[in-house]
Formats: sequence, C-alpha cells, structure tokens
Amino acid sequence: MPADFNDTALLTLRRQSLILGAFALLLFILGNHQEAAIGFDSRFVMFANEMLRHGPGFFPTTYGQPYADYSATSTVFTWLLALPFGKVTSLTAWLPTAIASATLVTLMYRLVAPQSTTWALVSVALLLLSMTFITETRAVSLDQMLAAVSFSAFYLAYSHDHFGTPRRHFWLLALLVLGFAIRGPIGLVIPTGILCSYYLLNGQWRRLISVGLQALALLVLCIGTLLMLAWISGGEAFVHEVIRMQVTGRMDGTEGASSALYYFTSSMGNYALAYPLAVVVLVAILVAGRKQSGPALQLVKYCVAAALVVMIGLSIPQAKKARYLLPMLPMAAIIAAYPFQVMSGRVFGALRGLIQGLFLLLPGTLIVGLVVVRQRFGEQLPSLTATFVILAVLQVLALGLLFKAQWRVAGLAACAVLALWSSYITVFEPAERSLYDTRTFTLKAMQLIDQAPAPVVLHGMGKDAKAINFMVNVDRDLLPLFTQSPAELTALPSPVWIVMDRKDYQALQGSELGNMAPALSGRFDKNDYVLLHLP
Repeated sequence: MPADFNDTALLTLRRQSLILGAFALLLFILGNHQEAAIGFDSRFVMFANEMLRHGPGFFPTTYGQPYADYSATSTVFTWLLALPFGKVTSLTAWLPTAIASATLVTLMYRLVAPQSTTWALVSVALLLLSMTFITETRAVSLDQMLAAVSFSAFYLAYSHDHFGTPRRHFWLLALLVLGFAIRGPIGLVIPTGILCSYYLLNGQWRRLISVGLQALALLVLCIGTLLMLAWISGGEAFVHEVIRMQVTGRMDGTEGASSALYYFTSSMGNYALAYPLAVVVLVAILVAGRKQSGPALQLVKYCVAAALVVMIGLSIPQAKKARYLLPMLPMAAIIAAYPFQVMSGRVFGALRGLIQGLFLLLPGTLIVGLVVVRQRFGEQLPSLTATFVILAVLQVLALGLLFKAQWRVAGLAACAVLALWSSYITVFEPAERSLYDTRTFTLKAMQLIDQAPAPVVLHGMGKDAKAINFMVNVDRDLLPLFTQSPAELTALPSPVWIVMDRKDYQALQGSELGNMAPALSGRFDKNDYVLLHLP
C-alpha cells in the first residue's frame, strides 16, 4: 500500500467498491425476471423446483431421486430466494451467481485501488468484457461462485499483509468449507492452491505449512461428511455414484477429455480480452526486467502465481470445460490492466493505447457485427432498433471522451462494458432463448396430456439430458417412462402419450405409431418434436 495511503482513504475506497459492486449487480440481473430455463440451467432449475415441492435435502433431486454430481448448497440458495414467491424464476435462479460476480467486482476494486484507481477500474472492465464471465453470470454457475470464494480467500490473505486488516483465519477456513459445499473437492483445492501460492511467494513458510495441513484436514473431513450424507440419502450405491461423478469421472476422462494444454490455448478466445492481454503484459514485464519494481509489481506476481496454480491444477484432470477456469479470470484481468499503473516506458504506453483503442472501437464494432448478423439471421433475431440506438450513443460518447483526459480511461472502459452487455442482454440472450426454447412445446403438450391423463413416455431423450429440458417446465411431480428403441415403443401398454424427436417419428413410418398423426408438433431445444397419443 502506498506510504501516503491512510485509513480514511481506505474507507473511502471501500465505500466506492460497494457502490461499484451494487451497480454491477443491477447490470447482472437486468431483465432476467421471467426468462425460461434453457440448456445447463434447466438442471439446476429442476433441482430447485423439486426442492420447493418436497423441501430441502443433502443432495438435489431429479424425478424424486438424489442427484450425485452436486451437493444441495447452490440449490438451497435458489430455494431460499424462491420461497417468498412460491416458485422458481430466472431471477431467483441466477441471483446467487450474480451476487458472486458482484462480489468479484467489489473485491477486485478494493484490492487494486490502493495502488491506482485507474488500474482497478480497467481491471474490472476487462473482467466484465470476458464473454465467459458474461454468460456464466447470466446463468446458474457453480464455477462463478467458486471464483468468488477463491478470490475472497486471496483478498483476505493479501489485505492482512498490505492493508493492516485482521488476519481473519477463521473466515479463510470457512471459505474453504464453502468452496467444498458449492463445488465438491475441487472447490476446496482451488482456493487452497491460490492461498499456498501467495504464502510461498511472500516467504511465509509457517503460514504455508499451517494452511496446507489445515486444508488437507478439512478436505478429509468434508469428503467424509459428503460420503456419510450420500449414504443417508441413497445408500451404498449412491455413495459409489457420488465418488464416480465428483472425483473419478473427472480425473479419468469418462466425462470427456481434453489435451493438457487446453486451458492455455483455448483461453485466448474464451477469456478474451483479459487473458491474451495478460500474456502480452507479462512479456512486456519480462522485457522491462529490473526497471520495474514495487508493491504493484509484487501484486502482479501474486496474481500470476495464483492464475498458474489454477490453470496447471485444472489441467491435471482429463475432464476440462472453459467455465472451470473462472477462478483464474480475476487474476488475468488485474495483470492485463497493469500498464495503467506503470506510467513510464514505451511498451507500457503502447499497451495503454491499445487497450483504450479497443474500448473506443467496441461499440462501433458491435454495430457492424450486428448489421452483418441481421443480414444472415434476421428472422431469428429480436428487433435491433433499440440496441443500435444504445450502441450509437455509446460510440458518440466514447469519441467525446477522447477530449476529456480526466475521464478518458474510466469513461471508455464504461462505454465498452455497457456496449457489450447491452448487446448481449437485448440481442444474443433473447435469440438464444428463442432458439433453444423448451417451455412453449412442453406447456402445450401438458395441456393436451391433462385433457386425457395417461402415462408419459420420453423417447430417445436422455434422462439427464433432453428429458430435463422437458421436465423443468412441468409444474408438478411427474415420473415419465424412458424408451430408446422402436421395440420398446411397440411394447408400451395403451393409453400413453409419447414425446419424441420428429426424426425418430419419421423413422417409424409404416408402423402403427408412424402412421398416427401427431397430436402436437413444435420446436423443442432447437429441434422439431412431436407428441403422439396412443389411445
């Protein structure tokens, strides 16, 4: 912390961080009150729906049975928020993730602003400009919650040494337990790795060993508790399923495998602009060599170590997905914005110009991109008039800020963030939800089923895949039957309702079912589906 930085200034920055976090939270939840669940969100909304009907448990449930891949922690968050409304909405489903994202914004500003408020604001902007951050914030994301837990642990350790705050060791351990409760073993290992990297670089060997041993003890205790709760919830078979889903399945690649360098290469796109700029900035720091020093550079080193721990650690399991790497993103954003702390040197000056140029051009670039997209996919897009107006205003405002040196950097960053988020909220998100809609077909199907009650068969719809996209829109308990082959369909007793992909229906032409006229046809999760009634 700078020598002239006093307690009053620190309190002021904390208030600013809370205001910034509050504005970020408003942006994160804007317009998401009654959105239909699609894709991966459907699973978590179904968890919450069943919990709302049957009460909380140790694990979420689907079809009334405990689900092994997650503990019930995140579902309990949604359940508590949904209780006053009596139903799960997109707001209650997304709000825990939005709060986690706002926490990241608040703590990032609070961490970096004592060095430079400009550095802090650009760091926040680069965080908010990552598409992976945007898509995960506007969804149910356990990995975003874990990112908030991990960064909170990093902040607590750093703030004690540099801001003179209490050590708060209890809260560090509580964060590790919370990480496990949210994300399983990986939720404890990642923040522990980040903490250990900090203590290692800081030369705090006793703290390193102490926290490492305590984290190991917590991991053993938490795993034992998890397995005990699994046994209570579903017996020995469910215990083995929990072990497979949460540990061995991710390590051995049975849930999908990627190369060891996947995160280092794919992040160039998945975490742009922050990650590629961070790589360039690190090269610039290496070129500058000993010319750079001080607490700001030390903070960058801590962030580099933490980011590498996350990337290398997550590269060990065979199962890899872009969202798993979210705990790395705040570190990358801080590193990428470092040129706004270093005011000397041509290379860093060029990087400041590059980043500001990207901020300046983003609204106009989005306008051009939307024009091209409208020409190709016009019928699938909502009205773009309001979006074009917003982007045009932001572009004019950004150009005007070029002549206001005092507001230039923060203003350009704000224009870029608002341009990207407004485009996502008003164009991309509605188009995606229309394309992958499952609510319309399901509600129409259930209206017909209610008129002539009979068992419901979901044909060719995986119990943990397409079927969940159907079930998430059913407002009561329903135990459907599942079939995969034409022979299973033939053996079904009547009466029965059958939901299937139109391609599967067309493959039945010539059979009794294939000659029946569908009771309902419609789009379901980007495909054509039919509802058949066998009287």
